[in-house]
Amino acid sequence: MLRIDRATYDAIVAHARKDHPDEACGVVAGPEGSDRPERFIPMLNAARSPTFYEFDSADLLRLYREMDDRDEEPVVIYHSHTATEAYPSRTDISYASEPNAHYVLVSTRQHGSETGLAGDEVEFRSFRIVDGEVTEEDVEVVESYLFGHSPTTVVYD
Repeated sequence: MLRIDRATYDAIVAHARKDHPDEACGVVAGPEGSDRPERFIPMLNAARSPTFYEFDSADLLRLYREMDDRDEEPVVIYHSHTATEAYPSRTDISYASEPNAHYVLVSTRQHGSETGLAGDEVEFRSFRIVDGEVTEEDVEVVESYLFGHSPTTVVYD
């Protein structure tokens, strides 16, 4: 199960809507071994495409070095689908290389840049992808993490 706080959930959806009609992509990092997505990091879709996403290799290298310095790992790797359902494509599956990550997909096919007001539901789904095997998992959105943990830091670089 993916447990994600409301601020991060909203930030992922907002990024997907902002970049529509191109696919949006990014990472939510968290402390190594915690399975807790805490630091939202929107990335540039280097492909700038409505049907494909690609992290810029220099940006990705910088991100992994930064996560290593902070004892973090990618807890969530997300992107949007602009014309199809929120389900991993064959390309998504072939590129999935983080066996511990939650792969989140948001579909903006029917919602585009709508505001999030009443009736504006969004398709937000999470998957584990290990050795080409896709398993959908439940998503629990919490207002904040319990037991005295600080709320998510949303970073816009």
